[in-house]
Amino acid sequence: MGQSTQREFEILVVDDGSTDDTASVVKKFPRVRIVQQTNAGPAAARNRGAREARGSILLFTDDDCVPAPDWMEAMLAPFGDPEVVGAKGVYLTRQTRIIARFVQIEYEDKYRLMSPEKEIDFIDTYSAAFRRDRFLEMGGYDPSFPVACAEDVELSYRMSARGWKMKFVPDAAVCHVHPDRLAAYLRKKYKFAYWRMLAVRKNPAKGVKDSHTPQVMKLQLLLWPALLVAGFVDIAARPRFPATLIVLSAFLLSTLPFVLRAMAKDVGVGLMSPFLLAARAGAQFLGATRGAIYAWRTLAILQRKKAA
Repeated sequence: MGQSTQREFEILVVDDGSTDDTASVVKKFPRVRIVQQTNAGPAAARNRGAREARGSILLFTDDDCVPAPDWMEAMLAPFGDPEVVGAKGVYLTRQTRIIARFVQIEYEDKYRLMSPEKEIDFIDTYSAAFRRDRFLEMGGYDPSFPVACAEDVELSYRMSARGWKMKFVPDAAVCHVHPDRLAAYLRKKYKFAYWRMLAVRKNPAKGVKDSHTPQVMKLQLLLWPALLVAGFVDIAARPRFPATLIVLSAFLLSTLPFVLRAMAKDVGVGLMSPFLLAARAGAQFLGATRGAIYAWRTLAILQRKKAA
């Protein structure tokens, strides 16, 4: 991956039971070691890679990411402090479609929140680093997450609960392909919200606040149910000021800070932001609702099995 470093390092690719030509492609690169296993899911695959690794620091990225040449050096820099156990980098993209540009600004808005923090509690696998011994001590990623979504968040929540120090590294960038169509973007937001509920159910304190999620986002996802209630109020009570208009006005007011920041970077994205944030709110509300039901049922089943 073309890293500008003098350090010794190894590259591992975990083939989690793929059915394409992953193995044959990887074997063309003699410096890359492939680890093959029967399909067990992304959490188990990453844990296998961590066990197989020989270095003291683990760096993770995803198969749809291309690290910048200085990524490794930037990611390793925080580990000069022996108390640091984890680090998180950032996304960049070269895409030009407006949805992808919106997604990039959405991430940058979250990075804005993390930048002043001395410590963080949220590390995504796309640009992640951990001390290997600490990672293994925690048991790695939780394999009860069957898809590549929120298992990384859940691990960092557990590490944070132990008081372990994790750092945000804005100079550690990987180039990523964001969703560039509205339907794909909303499916991803639904999926993230769904599985985040399981991570929060296992770490309830993080449902109140974490270092990555804007608090206003949690309020905005109530837009659609609030509109539904307001609509019934308007029909039943016919108030002087329509409740639906009040809800919409409050929502638009909540989007204003993001819209202004987006406008400063990309006028087109800024103008589209209220619509996209409203659509996001709907997808997240549906995902969070269904995810909360799934999380409650899943943990209830596990508790019954432990008690049996």
